[in-house]
Amino acid sequence: MTSRSPRTLRGLAIAAVALVLSACTGLPTTGDAQPGKPLGASPEVQDFLPLASGPVDGAGPAAIVEGFMEAAITPADNWNTARSFLTPELASTWRPNTGVSIDVSSATRSFTSSIEDADDEADDGDTAEVRVAFDQVASVDATGAYSEAFGASNSAFVVERTKGQWRIAEAPDGVVIDESRFSRVYDDYALQYFDQAWERLVPDVRWFPRRATVATTIAQSLIGGAPSPWLDPAVQSAFPQEVQLARDAVPIDPDQIAEVALNRAALSIEPTTLARMRTQLQATLVAAGVQIDQVRFTVDGRALEAGVVEVATDTADAGSLVVKDGTFGMLVGGEITPIPGVTDQILNAGQPVTAIDVSADSSHAAVQLIDGHVWLAGDGGFDELDARPALVRPSMDPYDFTWSVPSNAPASLQAIGSDVAPQAIANAWPDASSVSAIRVSADGARVAAVVVVGGERWIVVSSVIRDETGLPTELGPTEPLAQLEDSAVGLVWLGTDRLGLLTDPTDGMVVTQVVGGPGAAEVAPTGAVSMAGSRAATGLRVLGADGAVFARTGSAWSESITGVSLLATRAGH
Repeated sequence: MTSRSPRTLRGLAIAAVALVLSACTGLPTTGDAQPGKPLGASPEVQDFLPLASGPVDGAGPAAIVEGFMEAAITPADNWNTARSFLTPELASTWRPNTGVSIDVSSATRSFTSSIEDADDEADDGDTAEVRVAFDQVASVDATGAYSEAFGASNSAFVVERTKGQWRIAEAPDGVVIDESRFSRVYDDYALQYFDQAWERLVPDVRWFPRRATVATTIAQSLIGGAPSPWLDPAVQSAFPQEVQLARDAVPIDPDQIAEVALNRAALSIEPTTLARMRTQLQATLVAAGVQIDQVRFTVDGRALEAGVVEVATDTADAGSLVVKDGTFGMLVGGEITPIPGVTDQILNAGQPVTAIDVSADSSHAAVQLIDGHVWLAGDGGFDELDARPALVRPSMDPYDFTWSVPSNAPASLQAIGSDVAPQAIANAWPDASSVSAIRVSADGARVAAVVVVGGERWIVVSSVIRDETGLPTELGPTEPLAQLEDSAVGLVWLGTDRLGLLTDPTDGMVVTQVVGGPGAAEVAPTGAVSMAGSRAATGLRVLGADGAVFARTGSAWSESITGVSLLATRAGH
């Protein structure tokens, strides 16, 4: 795999009912369990924030360092509690936002001091050195980007006695948080970028502390930052480089209007760009769960007249797409509604159908027959798109292209339009020896896949580069997300920034993976053979071998439909 970023590889090994994350370099296969957000969890649902205590009088150097590291769980007031463990000089210069090191547990940290802490009677001005060893499992960089980073880590601190108390005089920037509390202190927020055609918004997940000023953090990251390197070729920001925040605060007034003060460069921005800027930031804040009705730009205290632009949105799920009782269509309220121009063509295919992926507007469907060939049903026609051997399940994109690839030839990826003209996709997983699943996102700017690289199976994601007509031409850099020990029988999108994966029925695991974050797994319904995603992350459906379709109800699977012979998918889900 290739990447233009130095970010480390992320691994997730599935074993029985636990996820075992792999190491960060060389695609290793061992590591400790990495918890993820539960299936369907929302970034708006916030637990109480853990609180740390300040320094205890008379505490020795090692205890002071230990308390300082523990205080990383309380980011309130710019980590004011953690700063209370520092000398005044260091407290004014220490930068906690440069990154997060996530370790296995605070209980496994080892503190070694150069003096006896509690009984030492050193005078003011004396110093001690404290070294801390911990087992790191992941990290978050200064931009909020998450990556696994396994291995033993060390930090050195210099502690001075000042006014009879030990305080830290030298410390590395950034904070250390154990993995069990990371998701209670930090949350994932999806920055929104436009696709290449300025028609759709594409999420880019970042991790920031949960706090009242998160709107300011998000605005700073979006306006002054850039997309993740792997996603960058397929997206663009409406904010010109010369436009910056004029103040580091985004207050929200009682009318739920977020006021964003920009520098004077914004005065020369033409209306379309200004409207895109407002749309992009407004959508990002809403996706982050910030309670606002709109964004208002100001320059020198005066409001700018900024409109909004229309963006394409994914269609809401009306029900499950199934083959049941000899017909195919949308199942709502116990009744199947056929899809005009599609259902009859599929039912008259002449062979058993093994996979169906319906376009976003229901005008077409990519169909795979039992002989493995891929066809396009729609407009009353049934056209063969791909007759190559060993094809994986096809995936449609929002531009009505059907993506198809032989499992033993990943570089032979094609996108085929309704004109039945295949378009070769360049740079398709150049290091992979095989591919078992592909899935294009609803925005069409990303494609996820399960590939084998160097004998190891990975969930990966790549950006999709298109020409001015929307024709896909190549993939961007491959971003590894999670390593798998077992084969995958299903891959879907859950919402806009999560993937769902079903492992081999003998293992029966459902994996959810944040694109830009950790993964989680749970036991699948017994005999699960396929799955379908949803616009909402909570809308996952799983088909069992006996024809029962299961959906999530709280923390358990519940049977919602019976007698289903095939569970179809919707493009982008």
